[in-house]
This record gives sequence, C-alpha cells and structure tokens, in this order.
Amino acid sequence: MTPSPAGARRSRRPLFLWISGLLVASVVVAAHDVMLPFVLAALVAYVVMPLVTLAERRRVPRSAAIALVYTVVLGALFAVVQGTAPRIAFEFRNLGGELPALSAEVRDHWLPAAEDALRAVGLTSAPPAPDEADQGPTSAFVARPQADGSIAIDVGTGVGITETPHGFVVEPAHEKKDDLLEPNKLVAEAFGKTMAYAQHNSLEFARAVRDFVASVSRAVFIFFITLMMAAYIMLTREHILAFFRSLVSEPSRAAFDALVTRVDSGLAGVVRGQLIICLINGVLSALGFALVGLKYWPVMALLAAVFSLVPIFGSIASSVPAVAVALTQGLGTATFTLLWIVLIHQLEANFLNPKIMGDAAKIHPVLVIFSLIVGEHFFHVVGALLAVPTMSIAQSLFLHVRATIDGAEAEMRELKG
Repeated sequence: MTPSPAGARRSRRPLFLWISGLLVASVVVAAHDVMLPFVLAALVAYVVMPLVTLAERRRVPRSAAIALVYTVVLGALFAVVQGTAPRIAFEFRNLGGELPALSAEVRDHWLPAAEDALRAVGLTSAPPAPDEADQGPTSAFVARPQADGSIAIDVGTGVGITETPHGFVVEPAHEKKDDLLEPNKLVAEAFGKTMAYAQHNSLEFARAVRDFVASVSRAVFIFFITLMMAAYIMLTREHILAFFRSLVSEPSRAAFDALVTRVDSGLAGVVRGQLIICLINGVLSALGFALVGLKYWPVMALLAAVFSLVPIFGSIASSVPAVAVALTQGLGTATFTLLWIVLIHQLEANFLNPKIMGDAAKIHPVLVIFSLIVGEHFFHVVGALLAVPTMSIAQSLFLHVRATIDGAEAEMRELKG
C-alpha cells in the first residue's frame, strides 16, 4: 500500500531535523573559537531578562526597558569600579612589591619548617640542607693532602697558569692584551652590541604594544557585540522559543514546554543564584578581612568574589592567598582568616544554596567536579566558567527523558490493567 503524501512528509520530517541538527552541531564545533560572544550574549540575556520583564510590567516598551536596564546596570558597575579601582590598584602595587619578600619567607622559613616536621615524624628521609659554613672552602685554590704525603692543588675557574723560565705563575685570568690594544675592534663590537640590543628591544616593545592594542580592541569589540546580540535575543525571545517549539511535533509540544520550564528552573539557580552568592561571598569576606586587619583585604575579598564563580575549586583557590598573607601577620590572624572562610562556605552550603538556588538546581558534587575538569581541559578558563551551567542543562534533559519514559510506562500499565 502506497503511503499518503501527508504520511510521507511526516516520515521525512525527523530525518530532516536530525540532519539539520548534525550540521548545526558540526558548524558550532568547527567555529568554537569564535563562539564566545554568542555564548556570553545568551548568558547576559538570561541574567538580565528578569529585570527587563519587571520594567515591562510597569508598561515600559521592551526596547526602552532593555535600554533602561543596560543604563542602570552599566552605570552601577562603572560607579563601583570608579570608586574601588584606585584602592584595589594601590593594594595590588603594594602586594606586588611584597611578593619577593613573601616568596623568600616561604622558601627560607616555611618550607624548611615543613621539611623538619615531616622528618621528625618519619615521613621523609631527605637529609637537611647543608649550611653554607659546612660546605668547605670556596676559594680558587684548594689544597688536598694525598696518601703519599704530597699535596694536590685544585685550581678554580677564572685562574690562568703561565709558564716562565723560573717555573709556573698562577694569576687571575684576564683578557688578552692584544684585544685591549685594538680600539677600532672594541668600538665596532660595542656599536654592534648596542645596535643589536636596541633593535631587539625595540621589536619586543613594538610587539608588546601591538599585542596590547589588539587585546584591548578585541575585548571592546566582544563587549559591545555581546550587549548588542543580548539585546536582540531579549527583543525576539518569544520568536526564538516559538521557532524551537515549531520543530517539535504537535503531540510532543506539551512535553517540550515542560522541558523548557525544567531547564529554566535549573539554570536560574546555577547562573543567577551563583552570581548572587558571589556578591554575598565578596561582601562577607571583605567584612571579616577588614575586621581582622588582613593586609590587602580589598584584593583578597575581590579574589574571593570572582573565584566563587567556579564552584569548589574557586573557593579553594581564593582561600590560599588570603591565608598565606595572614600567616605573615601571625598565627592568630591566619587562624581567624581560615575560620572566617570556612564559616562563609558553611553558610553558603547550608543556607544560601538551598534558599537561592533551590532544589531544581542541585547537582551532585561529583558531577560538578567532573564538569569543571572536562570544561577546563578542553576550553580552559571559559570552559570552567560554563561547565556547571552546561551540566545543569544536561541534567535537566536527563530528568525530563526519564520522567517521560516513566510516564509512558505508567500509561502502558494502566492500559494493560
């Protein structure tokens, strides 16, 4: 029996959609190096859209609402940066000036103390580093008695031995007098070295300036193109959702709407909730660090807020420099700093995460670590930042498919019963 034209079209529809999906995925993978502005635009649109919706409820047109939200958000960010940037820059300069001293203290005091402690409990058998006073003479001549009664003389580097009619003369090595008596050669060599040095450093300077200008230009371009694309996404939100909904067959559109709701619920906690938690983390860290008098506390609080964007690993990474700086001020300061950081993370885990992120955004810690490692391995810092939102979408898809299968099986059991 020949299938009807409508049936033939319905059978070709899934094949067409699968081929189109594979082509789109191939293009995205091939062009992943230039996908960052599009991903950032989607994130900006998702984060800002609730504010736009709130303005629309006050009967503000969407285009004007977007412009208003952009103005308020960017103006607030500019005011914060303008107010805090001088202090943070000052603290960064001071911290940069003290980094050599901190490194020397770690090398000369902390590491030897740690090695002594490990050696005391038998965890290492490495001998202690020899003291300079025990290393023997370091002069150019070393006399060593031999078994036959003679004395062997070791001559160090930088020493010349010249034979004379009366024996051998040992004296410091020096340049040949012939070279010193050729002023033309000396001038030529000095001029050549000077020109080579100037040429090398001028090229390095020009290259550094070029790379800096290119980086700034690219950052400005990505910033404005991201805002523009995010505005387009927010303006045409209903059309975008309607397009994806039209790809689904009529009987499955209710399930598609449920999937969108589930994904939105998970992402709302992971993306928007994490941003709120980062802000709270930064404020609480600043309060505690300032209270204990931690040096460079604005920088440490800023690091705590920014690093909190990456779950688990970011919290650990931001704790290390704060505790390290606190150790230079004493054990009491370091202990308070560590306990304050632990208190903040306990507050996040037991109160903020459940209240702000909600149950729908919960991802098992093992899955979080797995997504972070995979994202950083393939896409470095950007991959680490986007790993957890991507895992949230994958988890929502899995839960939706499982719920659909469970519902179908329950329906089959009812029909059989």
